[in-house]
Amino acid sequence: MKKITQYIKVASHEVKEKKVDKVVLLYSGGLDTSVMLKWLQDSYQAKVIALTIDIGQQADDLEEIKQKALNLGAHKAYTLDCKDEFANEYIAKGIKANASYQGQYHLSTPIGRPLLAKKAVEIAKKEGALVIAHGCTGKGNDQVRIESSILCYDSSMKIIAPVREWAMGRDEELKYAKKHNIPTPQAQQGVSYSWDDNMWGVTGEGGEIEDPKLEPNYEKILQVCKIPEKASSKAEYLEITFDKGVPTHLNNKKEKLSNLIIKLNKIGGKHGVGITTLIEDRLVGLKVRGVYEAPGAAIITKAHYDLEKIVCTQTENEFKEIIDKKWAYLCYSAKWLEPTMSHLNSYIESVSKKVTGVVKLKLFKGNITIVSVSSPNSLFDADLATFDKNSKFNQNSSAGFIEIYSLAMKTANLKK
Repeated sequence: MKKITQYIKVASHEVKEKKVDKVVLLYSGGLDTSVMLKWLQDSYQAKVIALTIDIGQQADDLEEIKQKALNLGAHKAYTLDCKDEFANEYIAKGIKANASYQGQYHLSTPIGRPLLAKKAVEIAKKEGALVIAHGCTGKGNDQVRIESSILCYDSSMKIIAPVREWAMGRDEELKYAKKHNIPTPQAQQGVSYSWDDNMWGVTGEGGEIEDPKLEPNYEKILQVCKIPEKASSKAEYLEITFDKGVPTHLNNKKEKLSNLIIKLNKIGGKHGVGITTLIEDRLVGLKVRGVYEAPGAAIITKAHYDLEKIVCTQTENEFKEIIDKKWAYLCYSAKWLEPTMSHLNSYIESVSKKVTGVVKLKLFKGNITIVSVSSPNSLFDADLATFDKNSKFNQNSSAGFIEIYSLAMKTANLKK
């Protein structure tokens, strides 16, 4: 049996003291953060301020979570409705950037982390707390995303990451919870999976998902989507209207962005669209696999991508894909507040000024098909594109174009 290395705090922003006055804990109400709430009181003699942030989680009862925190001894408990801020200030940027990392992962978790950090700092300042705690592990990306964002918003903040410190596994946590009368729903006992959930998608990890040699048990893993084989046998058509890169209407009905995303999650979920099983590179250097469900994100991103293609030139589309890929890597890798991200967003905003129009899509058993795209800024010209005889395109010029266009390549091949 391998010996577990003792955790030693080396970073300047980690709390070294044995006693802390107040701690703001990013609190989800699940097993980990519920155990933390008690553990922080015992280990640091701290007054714990529980902070729960609603960014469109699909299964959480915020008032129930708040009461649970107070029952477990929280000094105070906040619940903040940040759905609109998350949609308008964070997800909207991802939509314009066709956000996707190493495949069809639409970055639901990394897009949300800077917002959680921002709100934690705001509440800490309001409460006069100098310390923030979170529930991320020492092997994951989220510890980097949350801590680096916190330090950018306020470099004087100190941080406690209990999972890095306490060396408890799931069994030890359950024993600790039982000993201290911390409620552990039956569903959490014996469950090897964990989920991160917000309106832009659900991330499933743990169990056989971790091993790429094994097939994930989708029946047990999927939280939002039906398995494509068991999805509706009737296709569904949708129309999404975009204004300057952001969806504004669903089936001709105006919707605020957060509501539009939530509605598309429900519609797309019953058709089994937006499911991705992805082997990815974590920013801490590990190869991992996750199961992602993002029906709304998949539908919106596919629609936006095709609309953008029809209003931009080939050179714009080619360069935009480079920008989008860099945007995705920066977002994934905890660089939301990196100045380069701001520069990329400026370029993306410039392109988005003309991304206005209507996209019609078809959903059927896990597939999203673009049926039609229209825009007042479309570069499509039927008279130029038609294969029928038309005087608008001068085919007499084509042969000369080919001769000049291929000249360098032809010369190089002659030299062989």
